[in-house]
Amino acid sequence: MVMTVCPITPYTSMPPAHQAGMTLIEVLVSVLILAVGLLGVAVIQLNALKYTDSSRMVSQASFIAYDMLDRIRANSGADYSWERNERAPPSTSATSVRDLDLHDFDANIASFAGEGAEGSVVINQREVTISISWDASRGANAEGARDTFTLTSRVAVDPRAMP
Repeated sequence: MVMTVCPITPYTSMPPAHQAGMTLIEVLVSVLILAVGLLGVAVIQLNALKYTDSSRMVSQASFIAYDMLDRIRANSGADYSWERNERAPPSTSATSVRDLDLHDFDANIASFAGEGAEGSVVINQREVTISISWDASRGANAEGARDTFTLTSRVAVDPRAMP
C-alpha cells in the first residue's frame, strides 16, 4: 500500500513580522503581581510577630501567677492579700516569708512587663485570685490597651481565719 502526500497544502513558515518572547508590559505586570504578593507576606509576618509577643506575655504572666499560688499554698498560714496599687515590702534580712514572697511577686511582674505592670492577690475565704495586668498597646495597636491574666484557685486553708 502506497501513501501519498497531499500536494495542495504546502508548508509555509510564519512571516517574520510575528514577535517571539515576552513584551515589556507582560514583564511589568508580572513584577507588579510579585510585589503585591511579597507585601502580603510581609503583613502576615508582622502579624505573626505581634501575636507571638502577646502570647509570650500571657505565658510569662501565667508562670508568675502559678509561682505565687504555689508560694501561698506552701505558707498557708499567712495572709497574702495584696492590692494592685501597693508596692511590695522591701526585702531585708528580717522580713517574713510572706513579705519576701510578695517582694518577689512584684519584682517578677516589673521585670517581665515593666513598671506599668500591676499585680494583686485577693483572698476570699479559701479562694485565691491572682491578677496580673500589663500594657498591651503594642500588640493591640491601641494606645492605653491593657491585658490581664487572672488565676483563681482554692487553697486547703483559709489564711484569714488563722490566728
